[in-house]
Amino acid sequence: MARPEKIAEVELLTEKLRGSQGLVLADFTGLTVADVSELRRRCRDLGVEFRVVKNRLARRAAAAAEVADLEDLLRGPTGIAFGHDGPVEPAKALVEFAETHEKMTIKGGFLDGAMLSPDEVSQLSKIPARQELLAMIARGFQAPAQSFVGVLTASVRKLVGTLDAVAKKKAEAA
Repeated sequence: MARPEKIAEVELLTEKLRGSQGLVLADFTGLTVADVSELRRRCRDLGVEFRVVKNRLARRAAAAAEVADLEDLLRGPTGIAFGHDGPVEPAKALVEFAETHEKMTIKGGFLDGAMLSPDEVSQLSKIPARQELLAMIARGFQAPAQSFVGVLTASVRKLVGTLDAVAKKKAEAA
């Protein structure tokens, strides 16, 4: 890679490191081209960008983005999943993929200025995504209103049932 291309790559990686809400690093040694293509597709579906990086350039970008702790993880073949929409999605994408492809291993992650171990990345992947959490909150807000409507309709149903029973008794008596 020529020098201007390396400079551009470092600047691009620096921008992505600063702009992402969460990062997950993985060793993809042994994966086929088809496997990596499938991984990228899964990542795209979750709003995550997966890039294979040169460690030396990634170290420079990490230093420029003030994410110096990443240097320990930048050894051997490295792919980085950048979460631009949320911190959970990169963990979900890579952990789910690693579960079905034994050759891929999670090296660690970075979230809110802290390094994450592979176990912590796995735990992070189990947290519901942002959209799922919003849906849970909406259901929580909706539940009291549904209960209130249920109570109101139950009273009306009892009244209608009582009136119907009285009408049947009067019809039988007549």
